[in-house]
Amino acid sequence: MSCPILTRRGMLTAAAGAAMLPFARQAAHAATPVSLQLSWLHSVQFAGSYLAQKNGWWQDAGLDVSLLQGGPNAPVEPPVVSGSALVGISAADYTAAAVAQGAKFKIIGVAMQKNPFAIASLSGNPVTSPAELVGRKIGMALANTPVLQALCILNDVDFDAIEIVPTQYSAQPLVSGEVDCLLCWETDLPVAMAINGIEARTMLMADHGYAVHSQTYIATEDSLRDRRAELVALMSGELRGWQAYQTDTDAAAELTVQMFPDAGLDLATQKLQAERQVPLMFSDLTAQRGFGWFSDDSVQANIKTLALLGREVTPDLWDRSILEEVHG
Repeated sequence: MSCPILTRRGMLTAAAGAAMLPFARQAAHAATPVSLQLSWLHSVQFAGSYLAQKNGWWQDAGLDVSLLQGGPNAPVEPPVVSGSALVGISAADYTAAAVAQGAKFKIIGVAMQKNPFAIASLSGNPVTSPAELVGRKIGMALANTPVLQALCILNDVDFDAIEIVPTQYSAQPLVSGEVDCLLCWETDLPVAMAINGIEARTMLMADHGYAVHSQTYIATEDSLRDRRAELVALMSGELRGWQAYQTDTDAAAELTVQMFPDAGLDLATQKLQAERQVPLMFSDLTAQRGFGWFSDDSVQANIKTLALLGREVTPDLWDRSILEEVHG
């Protein structure tokens, strides 16, 4: 999900694009129409997909992909269940909840290697470890209480010694001194503060045991059985798009603003968000195995954290077979 509470310049050159052609062009065949359901409103969060679409890399793989905008009134799971979207971008906790209600989903790829939840504070009163939350006021949505409780359990911190202040999703309570810290995403409120000249300190919860795969690709068991070629083609295009993104995040941000001129996107904000997404999405593991990969250890860590959130899942919620074909 793209919101925690519900919340080098120019395009890639032709030579660089050619160097990244691991997939056979299928121009002789009519492209198969499919849809990818995004988890939130258009922004640089999905710029790898925009690059894949803009550069024709899905066409190279034989697909005509429509990108369906998400948002507060556009949940990811229903269109994937109904088949109107081949793949949806979700998160492990949302997928686990849907599976508990009978949906036959599999997580087939993980874009964000680290969950983006963070504790943001100011340099004059920083929170640099879970233990430092004790005695502090934290601004957050009450809906995220289980998230904070899980972090405390994982780090043996007294949850009752933290004062929760219900707030709107805004940096203002922190900036004005109403709270000592905020529970937010690494890539939104801290970015907004930085754009306004306020440098926040962020403690990424993923660095302290909070393991919930985010920006995950989900598909139904039926699609894995009956539409494997289309899934491989779609994920192949995503791979190429995100490789280009990693090479030039500024160009990815510029494309995002150009493609959605009516979305109210600020270029400077999009560039900074794009930059700060990189360490969340790319790791030693993705360098070794490829974009979207997930390890057995990360699955076990997710199972542990999801249990603290009240979601009991097993390793078979994750399926690496499409990634194995994509990365060859």
